[in-house]
Amino acid sequence: MSSPASALRELTPKQIVEQLNRYVISQDNAKRAVAIALRNRWRRLQVPEDLREEIVPNNIILIGPTGVGKTEISRRLASLARAPFIKVEASKFTEVGYVGRDVESIIRDLTDLAVDMVKSESLEEVQEPAALHADERILDLLLPRPARPHPVTPVTEGFEPAEEDIEDSWERTREKLRSQLAVGTLDEREVEVDMPADQHPMVSILGPVGLEEMGVNLSELFSGLMPQKSKRRRVKVREARKILQQEEASKLIDMDKVISEALRRVQQNGIVFLDELDKVAAADRGGSEYRGPDVSREGVQRDLLPIVEGSTVTTKYGMIKTDHILFIAAGAFNVAKPSDLIPELQGRFPIRVELGSLSTEDFVRILTEPENALIKQYTALLATEGVTLHFKKETVQEIARAASMANDQAEDIGARRLHTILTLLLELILFEVPDAGRDTYTITADDVRERLEDIIADEDLSRYIL
Repeated sequence: MSSPASALRELTPKQIVEQLNRYVISQDNAKRAVAIALRNRWRRLQVPEDLREEIVPNNIILIGPTGVGKTEISRRLASLARAPFIKVEASKFTEVGYVGRDVESIIRDLTDLAVDMVKSESLEEVQEPAALHADERILDLLLPRPARPHPVTPVTEGFEPAEEDIEDSWERTREKLRSQLAVGTLDEREVEVDMPADQHPMVSILGPVGLEEMGVNLSELFSGLMPQKSKRRRVKVREARKILQQEEASKLIDMDKVISEALRRVQQNGIVFLDELDKVAAADRGGSEYRGPDVSREGVQRDLLPIVEGSTVTTKYGMIKTDHILFIAAGAFNVAKPSDLIPELQGRFPIRVELGSLSTEDFVRILTEPENALIKQYTALLATEGVTLHFKKETVQEIARAASMANDQAEDIGARRLHTILTLLLELILFEVPDAGRDTYTITADDVRERLEDIIADEDLSRYIL
Protein backbone atom coordinates (compact mmCIF):
# COMPACT_ATOMS: atom_id res chain seq x y z
CA MET A 1 0.00 0.00 0.00
CA SER A 2 1.57 3.27 -1.12
CA SER A 3 2.06 5.95 1.50
CA PRO A 4 1.07 9.61 1.14
CA ALA A 5 4.54 10.47 2.42
CA SER A 6 6.06 8.97 -0.72
CA ALA A 7 3.87 11.25 -2.84
CA LEU A 8 4.94 14.30 -0.85
CA ARG A 9 8.63 13.39 -1.21
CA GLU A 10 8.40 13.95 -4.94
CA LEU A 11 6.75 17.38 -4.70
CA THR A 12 8.72 20.51 -3.84
CA PRO A 13 6.77 23.68 -2.95
CA LYS A 14 7.36 25.02 -6.46
CA GLN A 15 6.01 21.82 -7.98
CA ILE A 16 2.98 21.94 -5.69
CA VAL A 17 2.24 25.49 -6.88
CA GLU A 18 2.65 24.36 -10.50
CA GLN A 19 0.10 21.61 -9.92
CA LEU A 20 -2.34 24.05 -8.30
CA ASN A 21 -1.91 26.41 -11.26
CA ARG A 22 -3.54 23.77 -13.46
CA TYR A 23 -6.86 24.35 -11.70
CA VAL A 24 -6.68 27.68 -9.85
CA ILE A 25 -5.87 31.02 -11.47
CA SER A 26 -4.07 33.82 -9.58
CA GLN A 27 -3.93 33.78 -5.73
CA ASP A 28 -0.17 33.11 -5.70
CA ASN A 29 0.23 34.01 -2.01
CA ALA A 30 -2.35 31.45 -0.94
CA LYS A 31 -0.82 28.74 -3.14
CA ARG A 32 2.63 29.46 -1.72
CA ALA A 33 1.35 29.26 1.87
CA VAL A 34 -0.41 25.91 1.43
CA ALA A 35 2.55 24.49 -0.56
CA ILE A 36 4.90 25.27 2.32
CA ALA A 37 2.44 23.77 4.82
CA LEU A 38 2.22 20.58 2.76
CA ARG A 39 5.99 20.24 2.36
CA ASN A 40 6.46 20.82 6.09
CA ARG A 41 4.38 17.72 6.77
CA TRP A 42 6.91 15.58 4.92
CA ARG A 43 9.83 17.42 6.59
CA ARG A 44 8.36 16.72 10.02
CA LEU A 45 8.33 12.99 9.33
CA GLN A 46 12.06 13.09 8.56
CA VAL A 47 13.21 14.65 11.85
CA PRO A 48 14.17 12.52 14.89
CA GLU A 49 11.18 10.96 16.58
CA ASP A 50 11.62 12.76 19.91
CA LEU A 51 11.34 16.13 18.14
CA ARG A 52 8.74 15.02 15.59
CA GLU A 53 5.87 15.08 18.07
CA GLU A 54 6.72 18.64 19.09
CA ILE A 55 6.38 20.06 15.57
CA VAL A 56 2.78 21.15 15.01
CA PRO A 57 1.31 22.32 11.70
CA ASN A 58 0.93 26.03 11.00
CA ASN A 59 -2.78 26.32 10.40
CA ILE A 60 -3.92 28.84 7.80
CA ILE A 61 -6.80 31.30 7.42
CA LEU A 62 -7.67 32.19 3.83
CA ILE A 63 -9.43 35.55 3.74
CA GLY A 64 -11.31 36.63 0.63
CA PRO A 65 -14.69 36.92 -1.09
CA THR A 66 -16.57 33.89 -2.33
CA GLY A 67 -15.61 32.31 -5.63
CA VAL A 68 -11.93 33.30 -5.68
CA GLY A 69 -10.52 29.79 -5.17
CA LYS A 70 -10.28 29.17 -1.41
CA THR A 71 -12.07 25.81 -1.44
CA GLU A 72 -10.53 24.69 -4.73
CA ILE A 73 -6.99 25.31 -3.47
CA SER A 74 -7.59 23.17 -0.38
CA ARG A 75 -9.37 20.39 -2.29
CA ARG A 76 -6.62 20.14 -4.92
CA LEU A 77 -3.99 20.23 -2.17
CA ALA A 78 -5.53 17.20 -0.49
CA SER A 79 -5.70 15.40 -3.82
CA LEU A 80 -1.99 16.03 -4.42
CA ALA A 81 -1.09 14.70 -0.99
CA ARG A 82 -3.53 11.75 -1.23
CA ALA A 83 -4.56 12.81 2.26
CA PRO A 84 -7.88 12.37 4.08
CA PHE A 85 -9.75 15.63 3.46
CA ILE A 86 -13.07 17.00 4.62
CA LYS A 87 -14.78 20.32 3.98
CA VAL A 88 -17.20 21.56 6.63
CA GLU A 89 -19.03 24.81 7.29
CA ALA A 90 -18.40 26.21 10.75
CA SER A 91 -21.89 27.74 10.79
CA LYS A 92 -23.50 24.27 10.89
CA PHE A 93 -22.22 23.47 14.37
CA THR A 94 -23.46 24.43 17.83
CA GLU A 95 -21.90 24.32 21.26
CA VAL A 96 -21.85 20.84 22.77
CA GLY A 97 -25.00 20.12 24.78
CA TYR A 98 -27.31 21.99 22.42
CA VAL A 99 -29.40 20.70 19.52
CA GLY A 100 -27.19 20.37 16.45
CA ARG A 101 -23.88 18.78 15.56
CA ASP A 102 -20.89 19.22 17.82
CA VAL A 103 -17.47 19.91 16.33
CA GLU A 104 -16.00 16.51 17.24
CA SER A 105 -18.15 15.01 14.48
CA ILE A 106 -15.69 16.66 12.04
CA ILE A 107 -12.97 14.24 13.13
CA ARG A 108 -15.32 11.26 13.09
CA ASP A 109 -16.42 12.09 9.55
CA LEU A 110 -12.78 12.56 8.50
CA THR A 111 -11.95 9.12 9.94
CA ASP A 112 -14.83 7.51 8.03
CA LEU A 113 -13.52 9.06 4.81
CA ALA A 114 -10.00 7.83 5.54
CA VAL A 115 -11.21 4.26 6.14
CA ASP A 116 -13.11 4.35 2.83
CA MET A 117 -10.02 5.75 1.08
CA VAL A 118 -7.64 3.09 2.38
CA LYS A 119 -10.20 0.34 1.80
CA SER A 120 -10.60 1.42 -1.84
CA GLU A 121 -6.82 1.37 -2.30
CA SER A 122 -6.59 -2.08 -0.72
CA LEU A 123 -9.42 -3.42 -2.90
CA GLU A 124 -7.65 -2.10 -5.98
CA GLU A 125 -4.47 -3.96 -5.04
CA VAL A 126 -6.22 -7.34 -4.77
CA GLN A 127 -8.36 -7.11 -7.91
CA GLU A 128 -6.14 -9.50 -9.87
CA PRO A 129 -6.26 -12.44 -7.43
CA ALA A 130 -9.91 -11.63 -6.71
CA ALA A 131 -10.68 -11.95 -10.43
CA LEU A 132 -9.05 -15.40 -10.49
CA HIS A 133 -11.10 -16.54 -7.49
CA ALA A 134 -14.27 -15.13 -9.05
CA ASP A 135 -13.59 -17.06 -12.27
CA GLU A 136 -13.24 -20.27 -10.28
CA ARG A 137 -16.59 -19.64 -8.63
CA ILE A 138 -18.18 -18.95 -12.01
CA LEU A 139 -16.79 -22.26 -13.31
CA ASP A 140 -18.22 -24.01 -10.26
CA LEU A 141 -21.63 -22.58 -11.11
CA LEU A 142 -21.37 -23.51 -14.80
CA LEU A 143 -19.98 -27.00 -14.18
CA PRO A 144 -20.49 -28.37 -10.67
CA ARG A 145 -18.09 -31.11 -9.59
CA PRO A 146 -19.62 -34.53 -10.33
CA ALA A 147 -20.94 -36.61 -7.48
CA ARG A 148 -18.81 -39.58 -6.55
CA PRO A 149 -20.34 -42.82 -7.96
CA HIS A 150 -21.92 -45.29 -5.57
CA PRO A 151 -19.42 -48.10 -4.96
CA VAL A 152 -21.96 -50.91 -5.52
CA THR A 153 -23.71 -49.52 -8.62
CA PRO A 154 -22.10 -50.92 -11.78
CA VAL A 155 -22.45 -49.12 -15.10
CA THR A 156 -22.57 -52.43 -16.95
CA GLU A 157 -22.60 -55.94 -15.62
CA GLY A 158 -19.18 -56.91 -14.43
CA PHE A 159 -17.70 -53.37 -14.77
CA GLU A 160 -17.33 -50.74 -12.04
CA PRO A 161 -17.21 -47.02 -12.99
CA ALA A 162 -13.71 -45.53 -13.22
CA GLU A 163 -13.72 -42.52 -10.88
CA GLU A 164 -10.48 -41.26 -12.45
CA ASP A 165 -12.10 -41.16 -15.91
CA ILE A 166 -15.01 -39.09 -14.62
CA GLU A 167 -12.61 -36.70 -12.90
CA ASP A 168 -10.43 -36.34 -16.00
CA SER A 169 -13.46 -35.65 -18.20
CA TRP A 170 -14.67 -33.02 -15.74
CA GLU A 171 -11.24 -31.37 -15.66
CA ARG A 172 -11.04 -31.25 -19.47
CA THR A 173 -14.50 -29.73 -19.74
CA ARG A 174 -13.64 -27.22 -17.02
CA GLU A 175 -10.47 -26.13 -18.85
CA LYS A 176 -12.46 -25.67 -22.04
CA LEU A 177 -14.99 -23.51 -20.17
CA ARG A 178 -12.14 -21.53 -18.58
CA SER A 179 -10.79 -20.67 -22.03
CA GLN A 180 -14.24 -19.63 -23.22
CA LEU A 181 -14.73 -17.53 -20.09
CA ALA A 182 -11.43 -15.73 -20.65
CA VAL A 183 -12.37 -14.61 -24.18
CA GLY A 184 -15.94 -13.62 -23.25
CA THR A 185 -17.77 -16.39 -25.09
CA LEU A 186 -19.81 -17.22 -21.99
CA ASP A 187 -20.74 -13.62 -21.06
CA GLU A 188 -24.38 -14.03 -22.09
CA ARG A 189 -24.92 -17.31 -20.24
CA GLU A 190 -26.96 -17.03 -17.05
CA VAL A 191 -25.99 -18.33 -13.62
CA GLU A 192 -27.51 -18.12 -10.16
CA VAL A 193 -25.61 -16.16 -7.52
CA ASP A 194 -26.38 -15.41 -3.88
CA MET A 195 -26.46 -11.69 -3.13
CA PRO A 196 -26.98 -9.86 0.19
CA ALA A 197 -30.65 -8.93 0.55
CA ASP A 198 -31.46 -5.26 0.93
CA GLN A 199 -32.76 -4.87 4.42
CA HIS A 200 -35.06 -1.93 5.07
CA PRO A 201 -36.09 -1.92 8.73
CA MET A 202 -39.73 -1.02 9.23
CA VAL A 203 -38.94 0.83 12.45
CA SER A 204 -35.87 3.03 12.80
CA ILE A 205 -33.96 2.71 16.03
CA LEU A 206 -33.60 5.95 17.95
CA GLY A 207 -30.91 6.08 20.56
CA PRO A 208 -30.19 8.67 23.27
CA VAL A 209 -29.17 12.11 22.07
CA GLY A 210 -25.45 12.21 21.44
CA LEU A 211 -25.00 8.47 20.89
CA GLU A 212 -24.44 8.96 17.16
CA GLU A 213 -21.93 11.69 17.97
CA MET A 214 -19.98 9.16 20.04
CA GLY A 215 -19.54 7.02 16.96
CA VAL A 216 -22.13 4.41 17.97
CA ASN A 217 -24.78 3.47 15.41
CA LEU A 218 -27.48 1.39 17.04
CA SER A 219 -28.84 0.15 13.72
CA GLU A 220 -25.42 -1.22 12.80
CA LEU A 221 -25.00 -2.68 16.27
CA PHE A 222 -28.24 -4.67 16.15
CA SER A 223 -27.84 -5.66 12.50
CA GLY A 224 -24.56 -7.32 13.47
CA LEU A 225 -26.44 -9.57 15.88
CA MET A 226 -28.87 -10.79 13.22
CA PRO A 227 -27.96 -13.36 10.57
CA GLN A 228 -27.12 -11.85 7.18
CA LYS A 229 -29.93 -12.50 4.72
CA SER A 230 -29.24 -13.25 1.10
CA LYS A 231 -31.30 -13.81 -2.00
CA ARG A 232 -30.58 -15.83 -5.13
CA ARG A 233 -30.67 -14.05 -8.47
CA ARG A 234 -30.20 -15.17 -12.04
CA VAL A 235 -27.70 -12.87 -13.75
CA LYS A 236 -25.52 -13.04 -16.83
CA VAL A 237 -21.96 -14.25 -16.43
CA ARG A 238 -20.64 -10.76 -17.23
CA GLU A 239 -22.46 -9.28 -14.24
CA ALA A 240 -21.81 -12.28 -12.01
CA ARG A 241 -18.04 -11.90 -12.49
CA LYS A 242 -18.19 -8.32 -11.21
CA ILE A 243 -20.33 -9.26 -8.21
CA LEU A 244 -18.18 -12.22 -7.22
CA GLN A 245 -14.93 -10.32 -7.83
CA GLN A 246 -15.96 -7.66 -5.33
CA GLU A 247 -16.95 -10.35 -2.82
CA GLU A 248 -13.60 -12.09 -3.22
CA ALA A 249 -11.69 -8.80 -3.01
CA SER A 250 -13.43 -8.01 0.29
CA LYS A 251 -12.30 -11.38 1.65
CA LEU A 252 -8.68 -10.75 0.64
CA ILE A 253 -8.18 -7.45 2.47
CA ASP A 254 -7.34 -7.24 6.15
CA MET A 255 -9.73 -4.70 7.67
CA ASP A 256 -7.62 -4.44 10.84
CA LYS A 257 -4.70 -3.23 8.73
CA VAL A 258 -7.01 -0.93 6.74
CA ILE A 259 -8.31 0.72 9.92
CA SER A 260 -4.82 1.00 11.40
CA GLU A 261 -3.49 2.71 8.26
CA ALA A 262 -6.55 4.98 8.08
CA LEU A 263 -6.08 6.12 11.68
CA ARG A 264 -2.41 6.82 10.99
CA ARG A 265 -3.22 8.86 7.89
CA VAL A 266 -5.82 10.95 9.69
CA GLN A 267 -3.45 11.73 12.53
CA GLN A 268 -0.38 12.43 10.39
CA ASN A 269 -1.82 13.72 7.10
CA GLY A 270 -5.45 14.70 7.68
CA ILE A 271 -6.67 18.06 6.33
CA VAL A 272 -9.79 19.85 7.55
CA PHE A 273 -11.10 22.74 5.48
CA LEU A 274 -13.18 24.88 7.82
CA ASP A 275 -15.28 27.19 5.68
CA GLU A 276 -17.33 30.18 6.83
CA LEU A 277 -15.23 30.70 9.94
CA ASP A 278 -16.22 34.36 9.86
CA LYS A 279 -19.84 33.32 10.51
CA VAL A 280 -18.94 32.14 14.01
CA ALA A 281 -16.91 35.27 14.81
CA ALA A 282 -18.80 37.87 16.84
CA ALA A 283 -18.45 41.21 15.05
CA ASP A 284 -17.18 44.08 17.23
CA ARG A 285 -16.34 41.67 20.00
CA GLY A 286 -14.65 44.39 21.97
CA GLY A 287 -17.29 47.06 21.30
CA SER A 288 -19.92 48.43 23.64
CA GLU A 289 -22.70 46.54 21.84
CA TYR A 290 -21.08 43.14 22.35
CA ARG A 291 -23.68 40.90 23.99
CA GLY A 292 -21.47 38.05 25.10
CA PRO A 293 -21.03 34.49 23.85
CA ASP A 294 -23.77 32.44 22.20
CA VAL A 295 -24.01 28.74 21.41
CA SER A 296 -23.58 29.09 17.66
CA ARG A 297 -20.72 31.57 17.67
CA GLU A 298 -18.31 31.76 20.58
CA GLY A 299 -19.61 28.44 21.87
CA VAL A 300 -18.50 26.82 18.61
CA GLN A 301 -15.16 28.63 18.79
CA ARG A 302 -14.54 27.33 22.31
CA ASP A 303 -15.36 23.78 21.17
CA LEU A 304 -13.14 24.13 18.10
CA LEU A 305 -10.19 25.28 20.17
CA PRO A 306 -9.20 21.94 21.79
CA ILE A 307 -9.54 20.10 18.47
CA VAL A 308 -7.38 22.61 16.61
CA GLU A 309 -4.74 22.83 19.33
CA GLY A 310 -4.65 19.07 19.85
CA SER A 311 -6.92 16.65 21.70
CA THR A 312 -8.15 13.06 21.52
CA VAL A 313 -11.47 12.28 19.86
CA THR A 314 -13.35 8.99 20.21
CA THR A 315 -14.48 7.36 16.95
CA LYS A 316 -15.98 3.95 16.22
CA TYR A 317 -12.59 2.89 14.83
CA GLY A 318 -10.49 4.05 17.76
CA MET A 319 -8.99 7.15 19.34
CA ILE A 320 -7.78 9.98 17.08
CA LYS A 321 -5.20 12.54 18.20
CA THR A 322 -5.71 15.82 16.37
CA ASP A 323 -2.33 17.38 17.20
CA HIS A 324 -0.96 17.09 13.65
CA ILE A 325 -4.10 17.51 11.55
CA LEU A 326 -3.79 20.54 9.28
CA PHE A 327 -6.67 23.01 9.60
CA ILE A 328 -7.26 25.46 6.76
CA ALA A 329 -9.97 27.96 7.62
CA ALA A 330 -11.62 30.34 5.20
CA GLY A 331 -14.10 33.17 5.20
CA ALA A 332 -14.99 36.43 3.54
CA PHE A 333 -14.53 38.38 6.81
CA ASN A 334 -16.34 41.35 5.29
CA VAL A 335 -18.39 41.96 8.47
CA ALA A 336 -16.39 40.27 11.19
CA LYS A 337 -12.59 40.33 11.23
CA PRO A 338 -10.08 37.63 12.21
CA SER A 339 -9.41 39.71 15.32
CA ASP A 340 -13.06 39.14 16.33
CA LEU A 341 -12.30 35.46 16.94
CA ILE A 342 -11.48 34.55 20.53
CA PRO A 343 -7.75 35.19 21.13
CA GLU A 344 -6.94 31.54 21.82
CA LEU A 345 -8.36 30.45 18.45
CA GLN A 346 -6.58 33.29 16.66
CA GLY A 347 -3.30 31.98 18.03
CA ARG A 348 -3.97 28.54 16.52
CA PHE A 349 -4.16 30.04 13.02
CA PRO A 350 -0.83 31.89 12.81
CA ILE A 351 -0.78 32.17 9.00
CA ARG A 352 -3.29 34.50 7.36
CA VAL A 353 -3.45 34.96 3.61
CA GLU A 354 -5.67 37.46 1.85
CA LEU A 355 -7.05 36.44 -1.53
CA GLY A 356 -7.86 39.29 -3.88
CA SER A 357 -10.93 39.78 -6.04
CA LEU A 358 -10.64 38.47 -9.58
CA SER A 359 -9.99 40.90 -12.43
CA THR A 360 -11.19 40.76 -16.03
CA GLU A 361 -7.81 39.29 -17.04
CA ASP A 362 -8.22 36.60 -14.38
CA PHE A 363 -11.64 35.69 -15.78
CA VAL A 364 -10.15 35.33 -19.27
CA ARG A 365 -7.56 32.90 -17.91
CA ILE A 366 -10.16 31.01 -15.83
CA LEU A 367 -12.28 30.50 -18.94
CA THR A 368 -9.44 29.05 -21.01
CA GLU A 369 -6.37 27.87 -19.07
CA PRO A 370 -7.36 25.37 -16.32
CA GLU A 371 -7.82 21.73 -17.22
CA ASN A 372 -11.43 22.01 -16.05
CA ALA A 373 -12.09 25.40 -17.68
CA LEU A 374 -15.75 26.18 -18.29
CA ILE A 375 -15.35 26.62 -22.04
CA LYS A 376 -13.69 23.19 -22.23
CA GLN A 377 -16.58 21.72 -20.24
CA TYR A 378 -19.30 23.14 -22.49
CA THR A 379 -17.34 22.18 -25.62
CA ALA A 380 -17.11 18.59 -24.35
CA LEU A 381 -20.82 18.52 -23.44
CA LEU A 382 -21.91 19.58 -26.94
CA ALA A 383 -19.41 17.22 -28.54
CA THR A 384 -21.54 14.37 -27.16
CA GLU A 385 -24.26 15.58 -29.58
CA GLY A 386 -21.82 15.68 -32.49
CA VAL A 387 -21.66 19.48 -32.33
CA THR A 388 -18.51 21.62 -32.42
CA LEU A 389 -18.59 24.80 -30.32
CA HIS A 390 -16.17 27.66 -31.12
CA PHE A 391 -15.43 30.71 -28.97
CA LYS A 392 -13.51 33.54 -30.62
CA LYS A 393 -10.79 35.29 -28.64
CA GLU A 394 -12.79 38.53 -28.42
CA THR A 395 -15.79 36.49 -27.26
CA VAL A 396 -13.90 35.24 -24.21
CA GLN A 397 -12.79 38.81 -23.48
CA GLU A 398 -16.39 40.04 -23.67
CA ILE A 399 -17.64 37.28 -21.34
CA ALA A 400 -14.92 38.20 -18.83
CA ARG A 401 -15.83 41.90 -19.08
CA ALA A 402 -19.50 41.10 -18.47
CA ALA A 403 -18.64 38.98 -15.42
CA SER A 404 -16.52 41.78 -13.93
CA MET A 405 -19.27 44.32 -14.53
CA ALA A 406 -21.90 42.08 -12.95
CA ASN A 407 -19.68 41.49 -9.90
CA ASP A 408 -19.19 45.25 -9.53
CA GLN A 409 -22.90 46.06 -9.81
CA ALA A 410 -24.23 43.19 -7.70
CA GLU A 411 -22.59 40.97 -5.08
CA ASP A 412 -19.02 39.89 -5.86
CA ILE A 413 -19.32 36.11 -6.21
CA GLY A 414 -16.02 35.69 -8.04
CA ALA A 415 -15.62 33.05 -10.73
CA ARG A 416 -19.07 31.62 -10.02
CA ARG A 417 -20.44 34.55 -12.02
CA LEU A 418 -19.02 32.89 -15.14
CA HIS A 419 -21.35 29.92 -14.66
CA THR A 420 -24.37 32.26 -14.71
CA ILE A 421 -23.25 34.17 -17.79
CA LEU A 422 -22.29 31.12 -19.84
CA THR A 423 -25.58 29.42 -18.99
CA LEU A 424 -27.52 32.47 -20.16
CA LEU A 425 -25.37 32.78 -23.28
CA LEU A 426 -25.67 29.13 -24.32
CA GLU A 427 -29.19 28.44 -23.07
CA LEU A 428 -30.83 28.52 -26.51
CA ILE A 429 -28.11 26.40 -28.11
CA LEU A 430 -28.24 23.80 -25.34
CA PHE A 431 -32.02 23.61 -25.73
CA GLU A 432 -32.17 23.39 -29.54
CA VAL A 433 -29.06 21.36 -30.35
CA PRO A 434 -30.66 17.85 -30.45
CA ASP A 435 -33.24 18.98 -33.06
CA ALA A 436 -31.42 21.77 -34.89
CA GLY A 437 -29.43 19.60 -37.31
CA ARG A 438 -26.38 21.87 -37.11
CA ASP A 439 -22.88 20.55 -36.42
CA THR A 440 -21.05 23.83 -35.68
CA TYR A 441 -21.79 26.89 -33.54
CA THR A 442 -19.50 29.93 -33.31
CA ILE A 443 -20.08 32.34 -30.42
CA THR A 444 -19.08 35.94 -31.17
CA ALA A 445 -18.65 39.01 -28.99
CA ASP A 446 -21.81 40.46 -30.58
CA ASP A 447 -23.73 37.40 -29.35
CA VAL A 448 -22.56 38.11 -25.81
CA ARG A 449 -23.49 41.78 -25.97
CA GLU A 450 -26.88 41.05 -27.54
CA ARG A 451 -27.77 38.39 -24.95
CA LEU A 452 -26.59 40.32 -21.89
CA GLU A 453 -26.85 44.00 -22.82
CA ASP A 454 -30.37 44.59 -21.50
CA ILE A 455 -29.74 42.60 -18.33
CA ILE A 456 -26.50 44.39 -17.43
CA ALA A 457 -27.93 47.81 -18.33
CA ASP A 458 -30.84 47.35 -15.91
CA GLU A 459 -29.24 47.23 -12.47
CA ASP A 460 -32.32 45.74 -10.76
CA LEU A 461 -32.65 43.09 -13.47
CA SER A 462 -28.92 42.38 -13.26
CA ARG A 463 -29.16 41.71 -9.53
CA TYR A 464 -32.13 39.41 -10.10
CA ILE A 465 -30.79 37.36 -13.03
CA LEU A 466 -27.02 37.59 -12.77
